[in-house]
Amino acid sequence: MYITRECDYAVRVIRALEGEKRLSVGEICKREELTSPFAYKILKKLQAAQIVKGFRGVHGGYALERPTSQITLLDVYQAIDPDMYLVDCMDPGKPCSRNGAGGKPCQVHRKLASIQKKLWDLLSEESLENILNHEQ
Repeated sequence: MYITRECDYAVRVIRALEGEKRLSVGEICKREELTSPFAYKILKKLQAAQIVKGFRGVHGGYALERPTSQITLLDVYQAIDPDMYLVDCMDPGKPCSRNGAGGKPCQVHRKLASIQKKLWDLLSEESLENILNHEQ
């Protein structure tokens, strides 16, 4: 597992929207040096996760659905990549064939599950507001 470029750009989209009533995709792209097709793809996922909201029409654009004080890196990363697991067998939808084989739990699976939980805890530790306002 690694944090994808799309996840990184999603945080940049939120950074552009922070403190703004509404921005067009063009304004977001200009501020964060993103391409429009990629920004639209990210915004669609963030909208589905209720992190941003979209407005249609002549004065359309995007805004944050909730303040950055209520959004964590884990929220953003899971909105973009909901199957973000260290390895496939961590995904509850894809159970590990070795975990519990012969009545014994897989020790590697158990350790990776512990590491994954710690990673998720770290990613949800601080709000984006704290992270974005301490970038200097």
